[in-house]
Amino acid sequence: MRFLPVVAALLAATAASAQVPTGNSAPQPLPVTDLIPAARDIPYPGTVRLEVDATDTRQGIWTIRQTIPVVQPGRMTLLYPQWLPGNHAPRGELDKLSGLTFRAGDQVLPWTRDPADVYAFHLDVPAGVQEVQASFQLLTPTSPDQGRVLVTREMLNLQWEDVSLYPAGYYTRRIPVTATVAYPAGWRAATALRPSVQAGNRVTYGTVNYEVLQDSPVFAGRYFRADDLGQGVTLNTVADHPSELAVPADVLQKHRNLVTQSLRLFGARHYDHYDFLHAITGRLGGIGLEHHRSSENQNDPGYFTDWQASLPDHNLLPHEFVHSWNGKFRRPADLFTPDFRTPMRNSLLWLYEGQTQFWGHVLEARSGMSTKEQVLGKLAVIAATLDVRAGRQWRPLVDTTNDPIISARRPKAWTSWQRSEDYYNEGLLIWTEADAIIRGGTGNRRGMDDFARAFFGIRPGDWGVVSYTLDDVVRTLNGVYQYDWRSFLDQRVNQTGDGAPLGGFTRSGYRLDYAETPNAAQAASMKASKANDLSFSAGLTIDKDGKITQVIWGSPAFRAGLVVGETILAVDGRTYNEAAVKERITTAKGGSALLQLTTKRGEEVRLVPLSWNGGLRYPRFTKVGAKRGALDILLEPK
Repeated sequence: MRFLPVVAALLAATAASAQVPTGNSAPQPLPVTDLIPAARDIPYPGTVRLEVDATDTRQGIWTIRQTIPVVQPGRMTLLYPQWLPGNHAPRGELDKLSGLTFRAGDQVLPWTRDPADVYAFHLDVPAGVQEVQASFQLLTPTSPDQGRVLVTREMLNLQWEDVSLYPAGYYTRRIPVTATVAYPAGWRAATALRPSVQAGNRVTYGTVNYEVLQDSPVFAGRYFRADDLGQGVTLNTVADHPSELAVPADVLQKHRNLVTQSLRLFGARHYDHYDFLHAITGRLGGIGLEHHRSSENQNDPGYFTDWQASLPDHNLLPHEFVHSWNGKFRRPADLFTPDFRTPMRNSLLWLYEGQTQFWGHVLEARSGMSTKEQVLGKLAVIAATLDVRAGRQWRPLVDTTNDPIISARRPKAWTSWQRSEDYYNEGLLIWTEADAIIRGGTGNRRGMDDFARAFFGIRPGDWGVVSYTLDDVVRTLNGVYQYDWRSFLDQRVNQTGDGAPLGGFTRSGYRLDYAETPNAAQAASMKASKANDLSFSAGLTIDKDGKITQVIWGSPAFRAGLVVGETILAVDGRTYNEAAVKERITTAKGGSALLQLTTKRGEEVRLVPLSWNGGLRYPRFTKVGAKRGALDILLEPK
């Protein structure tokens, strides 16, 4: 009997369904009940008092006591901060909170953790109770594998969100807080907060709202210096050793230039005072985090004392300072939240972080923190890295703004294919191109400086938040120079494609080339990180011990089957070292011989033939012609 295709398919489906057991249990899910009151834009009645004992530098155990006024008897919900500004992801250190106890006078109040939101704690407050006391410890990491180290014998970094709870049901900007900290004896502390009372090593800060408190972290240390950079800005530095605090006069002047050039760029400031919190250390955990009136910055030893060698670190302070305008004062509307429980959305990070990355490099050059040639060297590495990033073929830039949430900055096996937080550096390339378009269309009379003043330079003295949308960005760009900016941004942000957006360089008369030796910026970076970067030749990077730390998707190393974590033991029968592999790649240039790598991964040792005869290749920009282009003008001091 001959069946029609449709009839045959129906009979097959019926037969398949008949084989599915019908007596299996099939429960229905329990509904999730939200027990946490929504944040309201009303004042919290009373002031929260927070006391932190941060004197333990041996075990790093901080003791916290918090007094929280009671609004009414019954259920009270207290929250531990989860979604933290500048982190672009839920990064609250809840696992470090221990020993939590609530009391009303001498009575212990039992608590329960919310079953759906583990950052929320519920307790029942008896009638007549005016305030609740919370006590707990923050167990700061004692080694990097537990998290970022916050305490050493020489310094500490106190972030208020780690050591406090706040009442649910209110915008954080409507909750008053008075904080007191006991620091190790003899240490000095810096923060955007200002003391109201100081007695010995105990400092009480003036009352602020909880949002401002969270945005005003502390660096404190045994070895400390403060430098007035002018315009209400202070550079506060703590160090592992007092020798690191010797600052040459010309280096200090470059930091003063950074402040001057930034204010000339934006035309207004959005802080009453600003404090760089700066640690020169190899012991405290690394950080670069923006705040409205301060920033947290860690640089390696030698930052001041070996200025040329510290070239890779010269961009950190410019980047974080720009954030006072971009990210803190002007903030994407979907990143502004009423509290630290509401999820943040990152869709405009290509402006928040991308344009900050752009201005950070521009100000690095304008201030003299690095020379123009050094900055161009850094930009060449950025451009080349993104130009060979195969992941651009499937993942648009806008989707990388979700990476802080998806990946949480964990290591990746195939970064060039998976992509990472590319909105930083690819955003930089987009805004470099935008500047070249504006300058080209206006005969160099206008550029992105005009956008900066129009977009970020409004309302001088206001250190609140002015949110924005994509429409606001496009409107401001068109106010500077009429162009189809919406399509320009859509193509580069929302669309996939091959090759990075390098128009900002080509329009300025620069060509991305490759040479057999690294430019000065890349050489300094490789020396500081002890990395052998062969990304643009064989297609891999190798650490000082021969371990592969990156394999470029589609590269010769990729085609040879090499993976991250594999260790190169030998090259052509000779024990691996950086000089040997570079020498072998150089001698093989133009020939047809394969490089024979001996590698080890786990218990497996194998011989890997690597086909690459193009020699060593390191990116740099070559100026085409002598004409002064948009990029040259952009990087000049103002």
